[in-house]
Amino acid sequence: MEKKGDGETVRRGSGRKRALIYFTHFAASIGGSEYLPLLVIASLQRRGVDVTLALNWRSEIECASRLAGVPIDMDALKVVLVKPKSALLRKIDASYPFCRTRRLKRLAKDADICISCANMVDFGKSAHHFVFLLRHFGDNAFNDYFMKAPPLTGLALAKRRLRTFVAERFLRPLLGFRSSRSLLADPREHIYPNSLYVEKTMRDFYGPFTSEVFYPPTVFEFGAAATERDALAVVCLSRIIPEKRVLEIVEAVEMARAKSGLALRLRIGGQLEPPTAYTAAVRKCAEERDWVELAGALYGADKEKFLLSASFAMHAERDEAFGISVVEYLKAGLVPVVPDGGGAREIVDNPDLTFSTTEDAANIIARLATDAAFAARQRERCRERALRFSRDEYMRRQEELLDRILGAGGAAANA
Repeated sequence: MEKKGDGETVRRGSGRKRALIYFTHFAASIGGSEYLPLLVIASLQRRGVDVTLALNWRSEIECASRLAGVPIDMDALKVVLVKPKSALLRKIDASYPFCRTRRLKRLAKDADICISCANMVDFGKSAHHFVFLLRHFGDNAFNDYFMKAPPLTGLALAKRRLRTFVAERFLRPLLGFRSSRSLLADPREHIYPNSLYVEKTMRDFYGPFTSEVFYPPTVFEFGAAATERDALAVVCLSRIIPEKRVLEIVEAVEMARAKSGLALRLRIGGQLEPPTAYTAAVRKCAEERDWVELAGALYGADKEKFLLSASFAMHAERDEAFGISVVEYLKAGLVPVVPDGGGAREIVDNPDLTFSTTEDAANIIARLATDAAFAARQRERCRERALRFSRDEYMRRQEELLDRILGAGGAAANA
């Protein structure tokens, strides 16, 4: 027997467990955050679980599955859109997601297990919430704290406290959904920060909550074929957006060229379409420097060849929750230079390769290029660190966690 409504189709009487997975959307290009929902869906399908995927809006799921190399049975996957169609309601729902929550709660009634792969959402019953970004908590006070906005004072602070009080005590209960802070305060919820950095950042603001750090998928592996590396090549594999600070990476390599006296080269991999003001700035920067190469979007064998052909890498986003590209640098045998804040520092776990300023980064790159003994020591340490993030290690952790989630079954989910 099947029940249909709001676009969903739910099987009845099959004896199979049913899982509801929430994610925001799948873009035309693949970043690190898309791997988790794809791998969880694929694993649950292999286990014979009926999966419903709830998304905010229409997405290139099949394309994402192909680009990530994660096989999804699209015929068996039920996809539901949970954001309202009305532009006005979407605008309101961005601040007070009562429409999304109402639809998720309706779907959750027919699910044994509910999983959010996009921070905390209210399913109307306890669920499993994987934290993947710190910029989208739906809590303005936390956003200000995380983005280090100037502290509010006087009338502005009083207004903020009044709005928070009204929202938490009256508006959200009236509209029937819990906020991020109320979900964190509920010990029945299962929260999985994707790094120790994320867990600490959340606790510093919200106070103690029940959590278990779960490092995200780092499943891209490299072949054993020998590759000739360019001893003077630095790579950056990233989305070409301001948060990734690609222009800062160009500046650091330019300074390292001057400091070392060597013809260092920078190769940038990342989707440059659709055009934006930032991609235009990156293109212009490359046009003015013959030592900067734009490789475009890279997947599969092309990405492997790109990473294996260089010697060093640089990552510049300071407040990133994790940094899957940094893991891929380690696995590719590169020596990555990373900021001294955020999840990237945790991945590399090496103060010799972390920087505070752009000049610090340039000094490290210059030393790597000119001091062979130093570079060899760092490469060996990076090789050892990469073992922590192997595909086999991730899949072991994922399957153990899903065993626990499925073992709890509906009893925990419906508490």
